[in-house]
Amino acid sequence: MGRLLAIDYGRKRCGIAVTDVLRIVATGLATVPTAGLAQWLKTYMASEPVDRIVVGLPRDMRGRDSESMRWIEPGVRRLRASFPDMEVVWFDERFTSVIAHRSMIESGMKKSDRRDKAVVDTMAAAIILNDYLESNQYVNDNNHI
Repeated sequence: MGRLLAIDYGRKRCGIAVTDVLRIVATGLATVPTAGLAQWLKTYMASEPVDRIVVGLPRDMRGRDSESMRWIEPGVRRLRASFPDMEVVWFDERFTSVIAHRSMIESGMKKSDRRDKAVVDTMAAAIILNDYLESNQYVNDNNHI
């Protein structure tokens, strides 16, 4: 059984998180420049088995796609083209950045460290993946593996 990998896709950089091999918990792994995402994933997946990529789906408060889908959707199409045998699924990412900031505050992280957007992106990816693991979508997706 391979890991699950999540991407908090951004215009400039992407936060990456992965599960442990038993898919119990997700942890932040890296922040990667968006332009180099496919190459980074190829390198990572050459050494670690990944069964599915979960991409954060940005939605507004009414559940509609957010403005950022303009650049995320083409990026995900390129990702699917680069990894045609990889299952890529969308998962609602509403509030993940807010939750990441709140978690950093609650953990006692210094204000200067909380300003590092790379840290926020990585934490957001971990939140997306942990939420996915706890979701009915994950349970239903797993029935098809």
